[in-house]
Amino acid sequence: MSQADADRALGRLLYELDAAGYRFTPPTPETHRRVVARRSEAENLRDVFGWSLPFRAGLLDPALLAALEASDMLSRDGDGMRSAVRVASVGNALFLHSAYPTDAADAVFFGPDTYRFIAFLDRELPLLPAPHSLADIGAGSGAGAIMAARHAPNATLTLVDINPLAQRFARINALHNKVHVSTVAGSGIEPVEGPIELAIANPPFIRDAAGRAYRDGGGMHGAALSLDWATATAARLAPGGRMLLYTASAIVGGRDALRDALADRVAAQGCTLRYAEIDPDIFGEQLDEPGYEEVERIAAVGVVIARR
Repeated sequence: MSQADADRALGRLLYELDAAGYRFTPPTPETHRRVVARRSEAENLRDVFGWSLPFRAGLLDPALLAALEASDMLSRDGDGMRSAVRVASVGNALFLHSAYPTDAADAVFFGPDTYRFIAFLDRELPLLPAPHSLADIGAGSGAGAIMAARHAPNATLTLVDINPLAQRFARINALHNKVHVSTVAGSGIEPVEGPIELAIANPPFIRDAAGRAYRDGGGMHGAALSLDWATATAARLAPGGRMLLYTASAIVGGRDALRDALADRVAAQGCTLRYAEIDPDIFGEQLDEPGYEEVERIAAVGVVIARR
């Protein structure tokens, strides 16, 4: 089967789930682990495509099962089967992403940070003139740009991601949600041509020993990638251009090293910085990991960088 045929099958999967009224909000991996520990087998669509539980063939409508098989996203799990994709909902919009657990190097993640990112965009975008172009850096499932399109209906949308699977899911998600996008391979703003009118980003921000692309933000307890992307994007902003960055910062001894570093770098690029905590304490379980011994909390932050 060709890639195009498999992609069309995933599109049919989203269509069938939408027609069935499917909705699911994915939680953190820790919450997910606790919930599925109580269950052994799927009983409904949310169990199959949300909780990633194994299921028996008779549970799914034939059209859904055929779409999973045709997309090569159906795996055998003992006497049952399991979907290799999950589907999340934001309002009435549906998004493909990777099945739980997201251990693979090319996993495409969707969770509470995705919702915080979208809420951040919903607060900030109405304050700006409608852009003609928007770049989503590290786009993942494409949810950020696809939902941002509601505020920028005439903008050209360019989605950048280093992960081919993320690019694939983003294109299918955009098509299902009737949003036109272009995907390009790369990390950061470099693959996007010309001055930047509006960039959005939700980078990886955790120090991940496994080095998974969707999760590992490098040094500074995971904030280094956010700092690098913001610095490079600030240098490329057109007059009046903006970057809307949702990320997180590890707080050590009451100090936010990301905020301090961004203030210096953004000013050096002739840009202004607005920086605020969105949630003071997320992913507390990360503090048990090596390298986080001095961290007292991880704060979700929203950053607005503007060219003067």
